[in-house]
Formats: sequence, structure tokens, C-alpha cells
Amino acid sequence: MYTALRLQRRLKHELRRAREGGGGVQVTVLAPDPYMTYQPFLPEAAAGSISPRHVVVPLRRVLPHCRIVIGEAKSIDHARRTATVETLATEHAGTGPVEVPYDELVLAPGSVSRALPVPGLAENGIGFKTVEEAIGLRNHVLEQLDIASSTRDPAVRDAALTFVFVGGGYAGVEALAELEDMARYACRYYHNIRPRDMKWILVEATGRILPEVGEAMGRYAVRELRGRNVDVRLETRLDSCENRVAQLSDGSRHPCRTLVWTAGVKPHPLLERTDLPLDGRGRLRCTATLRVEDTEHAWSAGDAAAVPDLAAEKSRTREAGEGPPPKCAPNAQHAVRQARLLADNLVASLRGREPSEYEHSYAGSVASLGLHKGVAHVYGRRLKGYPAWFLHRVYHLSRVPTVNRKARILAEWTLAGLFKREIVSLGSMEHPRAEFELAAGTGRHPEGP
Repeated sequence: MYTALRLQRRLKHELRRAREGGGGVQVTVLAPDPYMTYQPFLPEAAAGSISPRHVVVPLRRVLPHCRIVIGEAKSIDHARRTATVETLATEHAGTGPVEVPYDELVLAPGSVSRALPVPGLAENGIGFKTVEEAIGLRNHVLEQLDIASSTRDPAVRDAALTFVFVGGGYAGVEALAELEDMARYACRYYHNIRPRDMKWILVEATGRILPEVGEAMGRYAVRELRGRNVDVRLETRLDSCENRVAQLSDGSRHPCRTLVWTAGVKPHPLLERTDLPLDGRGRLRCTATLRVEDTEHAWSAGDAAAVPDLAAEKSRTREAGEGPPPKCAPNAQHAVRQARLLADNLVASLRGREPSEYEHSYAGSVASLGLHKGVAHVYGRRLKGYPAWFLHRVYHLSRVPTVNRKARILAEWTLAGLFKREIVSLGSMEHPRAEFELAAGTGRHPEGP
């Protein structure tokens, strides 16, 4: 989306000529959803601090001069410069995928959750990469409080109030911290549930959490979470979650109804269905100009691209035979900057100019640990508590696309500071036809006796 935004601005005259039928350029954006999700705001959306519709950017609104196609690329044959595409129309018509030709390819499908072969994970786990998963998890957590409040079975109550998060990176820590904050606040409206009744468990296979903010801030984050009665288990793995029982590598067993899996990501499977060169981790091998290696007319950026990190290469002293040069980390900080340079390089290529190399020194990282709590390591300076939380909000507000979204999010934050949290679970949104199907199946009105 960021690349298309830049192309839309840099090629406005060519796009106008194409619309008027005089030749020019057409930019086609193929995406499975009609919106782009700003993932750093998913934890706040799950906690109810931001409306879910404000963490997504509608493609048709921000890309009015591009052709938007909602569908999925099933494979790409770059030798023939065609993409085999399945859209909503082809699915309903039953005609099968269609071939879409192109001149220049920008392949940036991102990453997907990396699910390990843990028994019971596919049946009981919940991911945290999409807005649907974030809102579904919010509804689920509030539903567990309702279950615990209304049951007399202590086993059911304990399982409902046990929440296990696997993965100590950004997604896992921020999701747990925000949801624990929300659930603790919600407990004041339940007559028989206290915050100390809940059990929140964070499972991390390595010896630290939030490695992006540095070791010192990672230790502070562990102390902060443990001070809120979060059970942080380092150097521990999830061995099984069959029958809704989380079996950990330290031998402990935790019956639970909530298991959130955020233990890493992997490149999108689409990359394996192309004839483009991949590295050992399944990412596209790219040059510093964001062109796919040894390939003309193909470009990539973001999580799917293995781009040389020139800034890191310059900052370290390497000896001969030490190993391959470092690659850019798969994070939003690199992806957004790469996307804009990719568009500039693509325009330069079309106009016969030399492309520029991507080089960006890592500025640092910020992470939220719930309302008014956070950690940050920015330009060598460490921040914690309220200043880090405030910096987290300011940074991501500056990065979320469009003035419209910035204004709406700022307004929601302002109102949230003046009024109480909303703790309503709208679980029926996930099954909107359930009431009608019940009425149609039983022959009675759902509100009847």
C-alpha cells in the first residue's frame, strides 16, 4: 500500500493519461482484503482503546487512482510475467483462477504466523496478526469472565480465568499486557471475580523478552509484568495443548480456555509458488535497490524480502569468512521506508535513471505494557513507564497512514481519557446469522418464550 501511495503521487501525470485513454501507466493492487491493517495498533484495538475500523486503512479511499482487485495470487510465473489470480468473482462464478499479465511486479505479501507442530495447537490456539483475531480475542477474554462469574464448577472457573500467551516478542507481550490491563479493569463490574483470581502466563523459549528494546529494558519489562502477577516463564516451551491443557516443557500443566500463539512468523507461502530466487529462510533474495536478485522487472520489500542491511554492515567490523552480510529485520520500521524507496526506484527505472540503495540506521524500538506503561530504547536512550508509553503512542500515530486515521485515533484516545473503558463483548458479531438460523430452524422468534 505504501508503494502504491508513492507511485500514485510520483506517476500522477501518467496515471491521468491512462484514465483518459491516451496511454500511460496503470497501477494494479491485488490484496486479499480491501484494507491495510496497521498491526502495531492491534493490541490497543483488542483492549478497546481504539475502534477496530480505525486500525485499518481502506484501499479504495487512499488509492483512488489505482485499480484495486480483491483476491489472492495463487502462483506467479515471472518468466511469462503473469500472475494466476483468484478473485471473489471467479470464486462465485466457478470459473477458476484467471491469468493477469504485468510489466513490473512488486511482490510484498508479508508474513504469516509460524505454527509449530504442537499437539492441539491447531484446534485450540488463537493467532494475533489480523484485526479479526484481535477483536475476536477481546470478545473471547470478556466471555471467559462471564463464564467464570456464572459457574459453580471450580475447574471450569479456573480454566476460564487462565490465559496463556506463547511468544515474548512485540505481539505476545503487548497483546498480553493490554488485555490483562483491560480484564483487570473489567473485574470491578463482576461481583465474584477479583484480579488476583486470574492467571496470566507468558511462555518464551529464550532467556529474554522484547529483544528489540535491549537486554536492560527486557529485564524491566519482566519485572513490570511479574509485579502485575503475570507468570513470565523464560526458557520454556509449549509441548502440548490438547484437551485445553497447556503442557509446558518445565513439567507444569495449566488447564485453560485461552491460548494465544505469537511465537514468530514465516514468509508468506505464495513465495514458494513463484519462479523467483529465495534464500534459506524462504524470503526473496533482493539487492540493496530492492530489486529481486538476478531478476529484471521484479521488486520486493518488507517481511517477504531479504534486503542487505547496509547500515549494520558499515557499523561492524567483519573479518574474512565471518559469514554473510546482515539482512534488514522484518519489522515495520524497515518495511515502510523500503516501500517508499521501492516506488522511487521503480519510477527511476521506468524513466531510465539509476535506482538508489536502501540504507537506514535502526532508530530503536518502543513497546506498550498496558495503559500508561511501556519500555523504549531509542537512539541509545532508555525510557520506561509513562514516558515510554507516551513515546509509543506518538511514534505510531505519526506512522499510521492518512490524516483521517490520525485524527480519528487521536480523538478516540482523548475521549478514552475522559470516560470509562467499554467492556462489552460482541461475540455475536463473529456469527451474525446465528439468531436467524435458530429462529428459522425452530419456527419461533428468538425473543419468544
